[in-house]
Amino acid sequence: MLNVLIVEDDFRVAQIHESFLEQVPGFRLAGKARDAAESLQFLKNGGIDVVLLDVYMPDRLGTDLLSEIREEHPGVDIIMITAADETAIIGKALDYGVYRYLVKPVDKEEFREALNEVKKKRTLLKGERVDPDALNRLFGTGTNSTEDLPSGIDSVTLKKVTELIERHPEGVSSEQAGSLLGASRTTARRYLEYLTGIGKVRSESVYGIVGRPERRYFPNGG
Repeated sequence: MLNVLIVEDDFRVAQIHESFLEQVPGFRLAGKARDAAESLQFLKNGGIDVVLLDVYMPDRLGTDLLSEIREEHPGVDIIMITAADETAIIGKALDYGVYRYLVKPVDKEEFREALNEVKKKRTLLKGERVDPDALNRLFGTGTNSTEDLPSGIDSVTLKKVTELIERHPEGVSSEQAGSLLGASRTTARRYLEYLTGIGKVRSESVYGIVGRPERRYFPNGG
């Protein structure tokens, strides 16, 4: 079992993430921290394998903890779950090896997928050697890759999503993109958020007919 620390100052969101976690086999809740100080104390006590880290906390930014976590607890996997979509914050997350970056509100499928990727990675690294195919899955590289990509992003799908956005200057939602790609909404959203983070796509919250905001993605500059 992998021990998970939820770092989230909003107790309602923390409860949602806890309920999601209970439905993912192989993981258990080790604790919930409301701020940076509490999260560092949990880590100091030991036994944490995965941190679900928010960015905006009362005492410090979650990204300010990354260097400290990496230095003091290098074996801990970090998944960021946040509303922050600024390029500087996403860039810092990439620099410090954050395993996945999920944008709130995260859905159950996306949450489960991120944790299962961590579990697969840890299983692969239990042996003495890793085969080339497994290496490609870990690092998102291979014969089809033209750049260094984070885990969960492959170059072929990324190219398809990029071309899709370019064909739709009026913007698309993650659900529309998934339907057009023949993929799940969660997968489409992951690629769209990655493109947003590197500045190739911009996103806006657009209010639909029923009054609920919908996140739509547009070609940057379009």
